[in-house]
Amino acid sequence: MKKVFFFLLIIIATMSVVTFGAGAQVKNPSFQLALQMMLSKKTPTISVAEAVKGANNFLFLDAREPAEYEVSHIKSAKYVGDKDFNVKSLASVAKSTPLVVYCSVGKRSENATLTLKKAGFTNVKNLYGGIFEWVNEGNKVYNMQNQQTDSVHVYSKFWGRWLSKGEKIY
Repeated sequence: MKKVFFFLLIIIATMSVVTFGAGAQVKNPSFQLALQMMLSKKTPTISVAEAVKGANNFLFLDAREPAEYEVSHIKSAKYVGDKDFNVKSLASVAKSTPLVVYCSVGKRSENATLTLKKAGFTNVKNLYGGIFEWVNEGNKVYNMQNQQTDSVHVYSKFWGRWLSKGEKIY
């Protein structure tokens, strides 16, 4: 029964990619399906590959909780938080600055992206698949001592299933 269910999920994920057309995607079909169901698509997304390619042009914003950021984050990312996110913390950032907002998988960062757009920021994108996909695709993350690490805070076992590389920290 589990095999049939998993097979159906793969078919649905593949069909939904074809139906919804191009856009940011993750490599794991079940993660792709979960993201398609979870995200509202009300904000622009950017794939990990696109974010890596243009990394020098973006200000990365980390929309996770402090404990998650402290374990690891994208190099030079500015911590903005989730529950304590306040647009005023970006008062010194020009509204036209290219921003890439990320969290673990993309839901919390989608919410932050919406808030930023309402506040007048004009070039804001949500990192599709979040830091999990960043690491899954072999990109580096750093700890608070600015040292490369393979540790990623996965928030919970439920969410941690989408991280396929690195050391899961709870």
